[in-house]
Amino acid sequence: MRKKDHFISKLEPIFMMLFGTFLLAFAYYHINFQNHLSEGGFVGLSLLGKYVLGINPALSMLLLDIPVILVAMLLKGRKFVMNTLIATFSFSIFYELLERYSTLVIDLHNNLLFAAVLSGLVTGFATGLVLRFGGATGGDDILTLLISRWSGLKVGTVFILMDAFVLLLSLFYLPLKETLFTILAVGIAGRTITFTLTFTFRKGKANVTAVPESASSQTVASKPVHAMRSAH
Repeated sequence: MRKKDHFISKLEPIFMMLFGTFLLAFAYYHINFQNHLSEGGFVGLSLLGKYVLGINPALSMLLLDIPVILVAMLLKGRKFVMNTLIATFSFSIFYELLERYSTLVIDLHNNLLFAAVLSGLVTGFATGLVLRFGGATGGDDILTLLISRWSGLKVGTVFILMDAFVLLLSLFYLPLKETLFTILAVGIAGRTITFTLTFTFRKGKANVTAVPESASSQTVASKPVHAMRSAH
């Protein structure tokens, strides 16, 4: 029985990260892409590099991701990096499958406000889920965790600041309207990430644990949920 419980406890974080990456891929394709909302993070920087310098986005993504992953291996350990690789590859696979085979169209061009709110809620919850269970969806998420750890800012706050900065730079080649709605989506996503990381469920009572800003990335984002529960 103990072996079975141990096996399930090992699979739970992986299953939840896969669920999170599927939700993230679904939102990015069916909400962001189909309604022309833009991108922040390393994806946004790569697109900016293509526009300004003519650099292939696939190459620039690698150049941005690899150094951050190497630093994360030194600071956060091999297990975190392995979880991040699982999340990164599963996101890519889910996105590719949705792009090729999904016939669903969520047309919100006439209501970009709703698209931004929906995108922020879904992507924030999905990203927070992956972070909560000990992984990250890419180099920009890792960088967010590291900056949060060093600065004492909450993970969601760093996420908002980084993506908003990239999106403001992207105004060089992106339409103003869609960019502003994307910034709104990023703001909602950042708050949702913080909520997802700090939410606890104890004795039939749901609550949001107040995590000190200086400890947000260390005591929450770097721990799987079963470890967090045992700590409370």
